[in-house]
Amino acid sequence: MEFIKEETEDVKIEEAFRLKQEDTEEQTDLMPLKEESQELNEKEEQSLYENLDFTTGEKTFGCSLTKKTSTQNRSLSCIQCGKFLSSHAYLEVHMRIHKGEKPFTCKQCGRSFTEKGSLTRHMRIHTGEKPFTCQQCGKSFSDSGNLNGHMNVHTAERPFTCSQCGKSFNQRRILKKHMQFHCGEKPFICPQCGKSFRQKETFNSHLREHTGENMFKCGQCGKSFRHKVTFNTHLREHTGENPYVCGQCGKSFRCKVNLTMHKRVHIVHKPDGPEMSVAIPTVAYCFLLK
Repeated sequence: MEFIKEETEDVKIEEAFRLKQEDTEEQTDLMPLKEESQELNEKEEQSLYENLDFTTGEKTFGCSLTKKTSTQNRSLSCIQCGKFLSSHAYLEVHMRIHKGEKPFTCKQCGRSFTEKGSLTRHMRIHTGEKPFTCQQCGKSFSDSGNLNGHMNVHTAERPFTCSQCGKSFNQRRILKKHMQFHCGEKPFICPQCGKSFRQKETFNSHLREHTGENMFKCGQCGKSFRHKVTFNTHLREHTGENPYVCGQCGKSFRCKVNLTMHKRVHIVHKPDGPEMSVAIPTVAYCFLLK
């Protein structure tokens, strides 16, 4: 089970980032309010990122003030944080953050959201839908923000730098995750076993192990899973997709752990000679944990 641990942790981190991003994207869904509203939404999302206290991992509502310009002469101001918004509709949605209102609830897992659009994005977890595809490598994502962050992989840009250790990252959300390792805090404690977690999303995933709740349900066969990594692997059984390809022999695999195990058969150590590349028959197993 040691081999699946690496992949599971990677995907859990990715899931945690994506779910965290959903929380900060909850102001970006009133698309009928003109094209300029989309640009304002991106500014609002950036403001929420800027107000994350990296020393505690908590969001604050000391929202940065957006100055009025000629294009924002109809802006309205939030009475709680002073933030400017372009319309009464945006102001109403913004106030839900302060009030803690989340009127849009997922019927499959009960998770609630401030915006209908956030619920729509969340439903892609259950359906496995990934409508945003990278034109360079073909990798698909359930959220446009994840695709935008992925594009930095191709450009090799790492614009987000840790102020404490200088390490750079290609996505802002990965930097946020990294910063929590500096503070060392684990504020989410399981009431049943006492285990603590840095991220609320990993904490919620852990709770499902106690309750037996299966959050991810396959739309084709109805099978349910508690972890996204096993859910995504299961979906490939229906699609026949083998995305992990060996660079030496071209053999492809459904699971990353299978490829990792397979690569070892190409290297043989001789006590009195150099390493040799050989082909050794092997069987690799994808360990699925419901």
